[in-house]
Amino acid sequence: MTDAGPPPESGVVWLLGRPAAEALKKRLAAQVASWSGPRVPGLAVVLVGEDPPSRAYVRSKVKACREVGIASVQINLPDTASTSAVLSAVEALNRDPAVHGILVQLPLPRQVDAAQVIAAINPAKDVDGLHPDSLGRLVSGRPGLVPCTPRGVMTLLDYYHIPVAGRRAVVLGRSALVGLPLSLLLLHRDASVTVLHRQSPRPWEQTQQADIVVAAVGHPGLVPGAWIRPGATVVDVGITRTPSGLVGDVSPEVAGVAGALTPVPGGVGPMTVATLLANTVQAAGGAVDVGA
Repeated sequence: MTDAGPPPESGVVWLLGRPAAEALKKRLAAQVASWSGPRVPGLAVVLVGEDPPSRAYVRSKVKACREVGIASVQINLPDTASTSAVLSAVEALNRDPAVHGILVQLPLPRQVDAAQVIAAINPAKDVDGLHPDSLGRLVSGRPGLVPCTPRGVMTLLDYYHIPVAGRRAVVLGRSALVGLPLSLLLLHRDASVTVLHRQSPRPWEQTQQADIVVAAVGHPGLVPGAWIRPGATVVDVGITRTPSGLVGDVSPEVAGVAGALTPVPGGVGPMTVATLLANTVQAAGGAVDVGA
């Protein structure tokens, strides 16, 4: 499915990711161009296997790097690679002074210990924000590299002037990749946050009271219109590939209820890539304001 934009719905404001991502990339390109001398931010992506969605995602990251002046290198390993082989690649990148950011593309094959690989990345180069040190800094409110999708969501809300402080937010999903870090970012911005998961009873009782609802579960059409308070902001992070294309966690009927809504595709996705670039520039020594 191509990013043709959302269907026209009366009343709802579509939170399109592309304009916000392009604005961020434009600021990053200007910042990198202003650096004196041969200082060039460098991003290394480790790709294990031949997973088509992962390969397509990596290609989009490499293209985005070129747009802002970031040097990129791709390390390709076979889908039979062992944990030790991936660790060796990560250690070599840790020692490379030209590489400021390291991203290991997930998911990894079953035989690779993803937690061990992530923990082996130098926290100063952890542009995916998943190292235990990075997550600990986020919990404690200390400066550090923040997971890309959650930070991208916050940047998107800021771009469209969606207020966060003093608002009630519900996050559906508690993964270390999105749900938990995003709930922390919302808390740090003075929202009152409720995190829901598969064991949460009667989740609609919470979402119907929320000013901001974020769905990050990976369950197509999980959130119906009846779960949403009229006028609320709904951010659909979930994305599932189906025979008819990419679909999110939010039912299409939500567009008739919400005040603001991200489309799938074309909502949060572009922000994830743009925030990865911002994290790389930050890791290279740049102070980047991405809106979160």
